[in-house]
Amino acid sequence: MKFAAVLLTITSASAAPVDFVREVRPILEKHCYECHGAKKQKSGLRLDIKSEALKGGDTHAPDIVAGKSADSALINLITTTDEDEVMPPKGRLPAANIEILTRWINEGAVWPDGVDLAKLEDRRDHWAFKPLMVSGSKFQVSNSSPNTFPGAPGTLNLKLETNRLDSFIDAKLAEKGLHRSPPADPVTWLRRVTFDLTGLPPTPEEVAAFLNDKDHEAVVGRLLNSPRYGEHWAQHWLDVVRFADTHGFEVNTERPNAWPYRDYVIRAFNNDTPYDRFIKEQIVGDAMGEDAATGFLVTASVLLPGQIGKDEPSKRLARQDSIDEMVVNIGQTFLGLSIGCARCHDHKFDPISAKDYYAMQAFVAGVEYGERDLRTPEALAARERLKEVKAKLAELDKQLSRFVPLAKSGVKRPMVVPRENRDRFMPVKAKRVRFTIRDTNNLEPCIDEFEVFTTTGENIALNASLTVSGEKVSADRHEQRFVNDGHYGNSRSWMSNEVGKGWVMVEFAQEQEIDRVLWSRDRQGKFKDRLATSYVIEVADASGTWKTVADSDDRQRFDTRDRTQPAFSTQGLQKEEVGEAKRLLDQKRPLDEELQRLDASQKVFAGTFRTPDDIHVLNRGDPEQPKESVAPAVLSALGDLKLATETPEQQRRLALAKWIASPQNPLTARVMVNRLWQGHFGTGLVETPSDFGRMGIKPTHPELLDWLAAEFIRSGWSVKHMHRLIVTSETYRQRSGGVMEYGVHANPTLQNSNTPNPNEIDSESRLLWRFPSRRLDAEVIRDSMLAVSGLLDLKMHGRGFNLFDKRGGLTGFEPVETLTPENTRRMIYAHKVRREPEAVFGAFDCPDAGQSTAVRRSSTTPIQALNLFNSRFTLDTASAFATRVQKEAGADIAAQITRAYHLALNRPPSSKELREATPEVREHGLAVLCRALFNSNEFLFLP
Repeated sequence: MKFAAVLLTITSASAAPVDFVREVRPILEKHCYECHGAKKQKSGLRLDIKSEALKGGDTHAPDIVAGKSADSALINLITTTDEDEVMPPKGRLPAANIEILTRWINEGAVWPDGVDLAKLEDRRDHWAFKPLMVSGSKFQVSNSSPNTFPGAPGTLNLKLETNRLDSFIDAKLAEKGLHRSPPADPVTWLRRVTFDLTGLPPTPEEVAAFLNDKDHEAVVGRLLNSPRYGEHWAQHWLDVVRFADTHGFEVNTERPNAWPYRDYVIRAFNNDTPYDRFIKEQIVGDAMGEDAATGFLVTASVLLPGQIGKDEPSKRLARQDSIDEMVVNIGQTFLGLSIGCARCHDHKFDPISAKDYYAMQAFVAGVEYGERDLRTPEALAARERLKEVKAKLAELDKQLSRFVPLAKSGVKRPMVVPRENRDRFMPVKAKRVRFTIRDTNNLEPCIDEFEVFTTTGENIALNASLTVSGEKVSADRHEQRFVNDGHYGNSRSWMSNEVGKGWVMVEFAQEQEIDRVLWSRDRQGKFKDRLATSYVIEVADASGTWKTVADSDDRQRFDTRDRTQPAFSTQGLQKEEVGEAKRLLDQKRPLDEELQRLDASQKVFAGTFRTPDDIHVLNRGDPEQPKESVAPAVLSALGDLKLATETPEQQRRLALAKWIASPQNPLTARVMVNRLWQGHFGTGLVETPSDFGRMGIKPTHPELLDWLAAEFIRSGWSVKHMHRLIVTSETYRQRSGGVMEYGVHANPTLQNSNTPNPNEIDSESRLLWRFPSRRLDAEVIRDSMLAVSGLLDLKMHGRGFNLFDKRGGLTGFEPVETLTPENTRRMIYAHKVRREPEAVFGAFDCPDAGQSTAVRRSSTTPIQALNLFNSRFTLDTASAFATRVQKEAGADIAAQITRAYHLALNRPPSSKELREATPEVREHGLAVLCRALFNSNEFLFLP
């Protein structure tokens, strides 16, 4: 420390001022630029440019404090005695150099302008941040008539004129001496466009109709108007936003009401919701009559309250992580930018500062991950119906109570069951009711609802105050508030924190006359563990005196081996009473089932909203190191919109949505049309669809990208118009074959000409000299197998079907292998368990929603062949396929083979195929051929 102190106090009144160019810069050049220069900026510090050096790095900024060398991190780091921190790390600076740098800072750190040897790169000077350019001019939006052209919403049946799209492709090919391939045959195009727009193959009847009239426009119109279109294209969107029906992380519990967002996306595509409105609905749908749409904000994984530490730092970190996921989702989905990279420091490549990042956080600082009531017309109607159902059930329960033996009457009552237990007793005055559990069939007791009824049939527990012995909270479930909330099921239950023990007590505002208690472990009948098998029910009147009114001692003995006991027993009833009780039970059963459906349909996991947090820039992204407060503001490189800190929560999101959806935003339209192009050609014009920043790949056809983006805006943001534009182009209708189908290379007499070989120039057809064939997505393969086998259930929307034996949790997931009417729906309706790939088709690169999947990488692995040839799913669908063919083609084997080829491949078998297949079918059965067709490249690839 003496060494440092002496150097810091060196002064020389007679010495001339330190000259930066002659004395300071040579020191920095020799010892600092290697780590803090143009090529590398460790810790975010750059010392070869004045503005950056005086701004400082990520950790100690400012590193140079003019006039105060003692406060300057630069001097502290070159004079420290700590060998682990001293700079430069390769060896201490000579004392003379330290003296020069110290004097220079103390003299004011004079750094003349215009002397830097390097020039700071303007990161805003990037193609994606510039306005759209069409025909060499800046694109101007006309507000007066944005939809006056063929293909605008409502005019999808109009024929398009000459497609300018092809001219851009031809111009780029000409630069390489290439040209487009000949058109594909009609059936190939039909098969391609049908898969592309609906995710299903055309039927033989659709093929025959098209061959008869060759009307491409009519086909495209039919496919775009099909409900199957929205189901298929919604999957692309859900990949990007990482939608799933579970929370993720280790616990991975179910989000039972996430599915309305999935259905919203399907409807939006089918309705051709203008894309600018689609954006706004997903950010502020609660203000636009689209409650489910804001599910977009909360699609990512999140830690739930039971998984977060109880200390305040843990809570602050978890909150930061949850807001970060929203900002990341908004940035990469709509803007194609990696905004999240600026969470800990200024973005290393794009013009996004840490302050920009936290200002974007401020727009969503009042959003929480959670459920809220749906306010759609359907949900409001369901709530009214729910009231009716509950009233009818209450009346039936009141009538059934006449047949329930009184507790302590000497008559053995039915054993306890998980679904519904009734304890009836003589009317008694009660101010409080206590349910004490003495033992369970295993583990801590769990109760999903505790109901107390008056002699008039009213459940007064709903409005009672509640106390419990303790609770074992687990990932937003098993909380005491669920005991008397009127909702049933394991996800709305209370769990004690003691094995085999616990108690629940309700207290009323005033004394009530009651005559029965109804309680359940799981009214939905899914869980049978943690059941209270021994208990006592006590009541206390206004005086506070406790009295036992029922217990489990007079119930039949609980048999752990028998889980099928009914919730109501007719034992001990007279013959006429048995008939009446059964009649009432028959009326009650469908109402119980309807109650569960209605109860589940009124919530949506689409975020809850509250007063926004006060957002600060965080040093190194650490919530425990807050710096200056920031107000909501858009990325400074793309706009100057800034809101006041007192702006209400919803108004913040509305302002953000309008800015993103503006035609003036240079990224929004470009990003979306690129995603659409990728969906049709396999690769976008920009190969990195969620990164249009400086680390992304430049577009292969920048003029075409801007023309498409401008056309998208001019169309009124019609997604269907863009599909129509692409699939009716000559570029899209090309053959997909290799060089032998390409122009002169198909002519043997010209094989030795000077015409370039396109495979050598562009082997992946990024320039689109041929249509790039690719393997179908996992969902398309599964859905197509079901479709051709005649098993596909086209029921739309609603709660997802199960691919596994459980819908979430800690333990492993066993696949549901048996085909049922429920799981033969399209795969988009499957309950998606995060981080758990589907047993058969997960091998085909189906995303697990752990991260955003903007591009599905196509792998080839042995497990794919094994799954597709030997799985129970393949065997069952092949068998159903064979049954369908036999029914439609009759007993003739040649007719059966021909029909199978038409259904699976949309063509008849060749004479060779028919000749080879006939003896195999005769010896091994038609199902073997059907399985072989499922495994053929012709079935699995887009032609």
